[in-house]
Amino acid sequence: MTTVLHNKACSTSRAALETASDVGVDVEIHDYLKQPLSAEQLRELIGKLEDPVTDLVRRDPYFKSLGLSDADVQSEDQVIALLVEHPRLMQRPVLVKGDRAIIGRPKDRVAPFLAD
Repeated sequence: MTTVLHNKACSTSRAALETASDVGVDVEIHDYLKQPLSAEQLRELIGKLEDPVTDLVRRDPYFKSLGLSDADVQSEDQVIALLVEHPRLMQRPVLVKGDRAIIGRPKDRVAPFLAD
């Protein structure tokens, strides 16, 4: 089973769900804004992540409004602390399958990950 850490307001996240449907893969949807991940869950996710840990953090206007910079999200501990406090800063979608996880950006990463 593949889990998609999903934000329904995000077009890329919705596209990942459409791709899963198109290729016939059942997914479990986890709305991480309604059910934020704990520090322990984030640490487990990071252990599976094939992308750099810093990529889990969105560098959007909200990030900037908090006065944050890249230096604030370089380590695993920094990323975990930030995402526990501000889950909306988590990059989306994140796909988790077994002992592997990826950030589903760009969109063309999703289908090959689901096919593996």
